[in-house]
Amino acid sequence: MTTDLTIAMPKGRIFEEAVELLRKAGYNLPPEFDDSRKLILEVPEENLRFILAKPMDVPTYVEHGVADLGIAGKDVMLEEERNVYELLDLRISECYLAVAGLPDTKMSNVAPKIATKYPKVASSYFREQGEQVEIIKLNGSIELAPLIGLADRIVDIVSTGRTLKENGLVEYEKIVGITSRLIVNPVSYRMKDDTIEELVTRLTQIISE
Repeated sequence: MTTDLTIAMPKGRIFEEAVELLRKAGYNLPPEFDDSRKLILEVPEENLRFILAKPMDVPTYVEHGVADLGIAGKDVMLEEERNVYELLDLRISECYLAVAGLPDTKMSNVAPKIATKYPKVASSYFREQGEQVEIIKLNGSIELAPLIGLADRIVDIVSTGRTLKENGLVEYEKIVGITSRLIVNPVSYRMKDDTIEELVTRLTQIISE
């Protein structure tokens, strides 16, 4: 039985910060790792394989067992609700989900429209507020929705707030703080527990410093 681990993670900021974290934890990831355009990266000397995926797809790969582990933002975990275990808050790629819109505007009295990439999270939030809203799912450029009259508000990730400001939008409410989490396939967790626990222990030591 092999103890090799396959880890799924998104490209971009999370990938960069996760690679730095793994290196600090003593994993020897080659320099060309950072600039590769490959979707599957092998690191045989560490018995590791990485799958680079869209952020929303990472929990899917882990749930179905094609990846033992994954690194996913809490926003994705809340939206996807996949059958995986959350092992560790890596405390990287910090941001938050917020409600935003044009300044000094009120939401429509009758089923206000909310544009978002996170329909489940948005629906749950407004239901908790006692508000009945119409959710419009978009896949990108969410800030455009209030500007063209498609939606009263948006629910989206906010990091620095710069994108909102540049598009003339303001933040109305913060929904939840987001960081990246280490997640695991339940079967892999049983079958490869020693190898996975070693990874978790090494990462925990770095995060705690």
